[in-house]
Amino acid sequence: MRASLRSRIGNGELLVGSFIKTPAPHIVEILGLAGLDFAIVDQEHAPISIAQMDILALAGRAVGLPLLSRRWGNATDWIAPLLDLGLDGVMVPHVMDAVHAAAVCDAVRFSRGKRGLSPSPRAGNYGGYGIAEYRAHCDAQSVVMAQIEDQAALDRLDEIAQEPDVDVLFVGPADLSQSMGVSFPSAELDAAIKRVIDAGKKAGVAVGLFVGKAADVARWHELGVSVFVCGSDQALLRKSASQMLAIAKE
Repeated sequence: MRASLRSRIGNGELLVGSFIKTPAPHIVEILGLAGLDFAIVDQEHAPISIAQMDILALAGRAVGLPLLSRRWGNATDWIAPLLDLGLDGVMVPHVMDAVHAAAVCDAVRFSRGKRGLSPSPRAGNYGGYGIAEYRAHCDAQSVVMAQIEDQAALDRLDEIAQEPDVDVLFVGPADLSQSMGVSFPSAELDAAIKRVIDAGKKAGVAVGLFVGKAADVARWHELGVSVFVCGSDQALLRKSASQMLAIAKE
C-alpha cells in the first residue's frame, strides 16, 4: 500500500499532479490509472458543486488517486465539508500572512480544536472510526497547500512558512506575476519563486509550483521544488486532440 500523499510530501518525493476542471468521475479515474501522484479539483476556476465533488471523491478512492480541492474566497468554512467527503486536503488561494495560514490550518486539523467533529461522513468510514481514531487519521492524512500568489505574501514568506501545519508553499505564477506587475514568464518572477524556495528550505516546508509544460519540471526540481501541478485535464485533452489532428492532416 502506497504511503499517504502527506507522508510523501514530507519525505521530499518528486510528486506530479494536475488540475481537474471537468466534473466527471471518468476524468479522475483516467488520471489515476495514468499514474498521477495526485490531482486538484479546481473549484476556483470551474463550475463544480459540492454534490459533484462527492462523486469525484468516490472516483479518487476507487483508483487510489489522492484528490484535493482548490476553491474561491478568503473564508475557510468551505474546507471541512469537502474534507468530510474523504478528500486528501486543500489548496487555498491567496494566503497572504500567518493569520490566514493559521485560519486554514484551524479548519483542517482537529488537533487545533476548531474544526467541527463528526465521524459520520465518508472520511470517518460512516461512523466506522471511533472519534479518537478519526481525529488521528484525518490529522495525519490531510494536506494543506498554501498558495503564494501575491506581492503581500512575498513580504511575509517566513511567517507563513513557520505555521507548523502548512505542508506546502505552492506558487501560483500567473497571479503572482500579475500582483508583482511583471510578465509571465520573466526573470523577476523566477527570482520571486526562488525566494519561496529559500523560505521553504529554511522552514523545512515543501514548495510546489504550477507549470504549463512537463519539460519545466526538471529545472525547478533541481532548484528545490518537489510538488508540481502540470496543466489540467482540459489542457491535456486539447493538446492531445490538436496533435492528433495535425498528424492526421499532414
